[in-house]
Amino acid sequence: MRIFVLGTRGFPDIQGGIEKHCENIYPQLTKLGCHITVLTRTPYVPRNRRIIENQGVRFIHVWTPRRKYLEAIIHTFLGIIIARTKSPDIIHFHAVGPSLFIPLAKFLGLRVVMTHHGSDYLRMKWGCFAKFILRLGEFLGVTFADYVIAVSRTVKAMLTRKYRPGRVEYIPNGVDIPEKLRNSKMLAKFDLEPQKFIFTACRFVPEKGLHDLITAYSRISKPGFKLVIAGDADHETAYSRKIKESAVRNKGVVMTGFLNHIQLSEFYANAKLFVLPSYYEGLPIALLEAMSYDLPVLVSDIPATREIPLPEYRYFPAGNTVLLAKKISELFNYPSSKKEVAANRKVISENYNWEIIAQKTCAVYRQVLGS
Repeated sequence: MRIFVLGTRGFPDIQGGIEKHCENIYPQLTKLGCHITVLTRTPYVPRNRRIIENQGVRFIHVWTPRRKYLEAIIHTFLGIIIARTKSPDIIHFHAVGPSLFIPLAKFLGLRVVMTHHGSDYLRMKWGCFAKFILRLGEFLGVTFADYVIAVSRTVKAMLTRKYRPGRVEYIPNGVDIPEKLRNSKMLAKFDLEPQKFIFTACRFVPEKGLHDLITAYSRISKPGFKLVIAGDADHETAYSRKIKESAVRNKGVVMTGFLNHIQLSEFYANAKLFVLPSYYEGLPIALLEAMSYDLPVLVSDIPATREIPLPEYRYFPAGNTVLLAKKISELFNYPSSKKEVAANRKVISENYNWEIIAQKTCAVYRQVLGS
């Protein structure tokens, strides 16, 4: 099977949940006999990293402007035209924005699979018109795609209720159980000590709740530990500038910028607590990664995090900075029990295993092709 992929900026080591999803699943699919070609966005792939192939996955680097409201639209349109000239068996769209063009792909005779990573129109960063376009992308994508993959049960339930009862398959994000490398090179760079910091990793957008996390940390009197935030904004905004300014004003807050996989693993392996203060998620890969490192977690009480079974005390109401500060103080010195670690590992191995996820995705491809 020849599969073309649209809707990701590219990989490896490019920021974003969809990017991480694609970086993990497509090498697995090549092992199952799929011939994968990913169409990347050139602004996110420096010239010295524009490789032709990685772990069996081929790349076509497609020009697009790095503009918040234009890059996905232009990249997807050009990608469909390129795909049509190559005649793949299936074109696989990721996210509701690029899915706006699925009717065009179908008109050009292409078979289409869509992965719905979450209702992007619920994200705070978009204005009214952009939210309308994203809702339209969801409607057109789900209506015209040959098959739809939902990364969470919540998303699947919403899609089947709103649009169609069949041909929507729940296939979640995944994570690998890593080898724990307790290096200290990156820690030393930021003047950090192992087990003396709490950690989060995300893009700097309002729905991730970083403003709440910094506010909660500032409420803790003499915490004795630092708050480390990994990530950055894809496009600099008033919000991302506000987060960086808040970090500068609050002693003990450390901003690392974007970290690649190896660098990120050092922080997961050495942190004392992982905090996810989001207001909205599809299915948070960062949370799964933290759990894979046996790292204790504290997460906002939203539908996406409720899909991952955690003890009740590991949740807090989204937006409640007073309770978040209290919980951070309490849980910082409350490591996961052996029973909790074992339960988390079982959940990951049984439900979020990339090999199994790839097998399920390959089965969807075969169903679309009728084989």
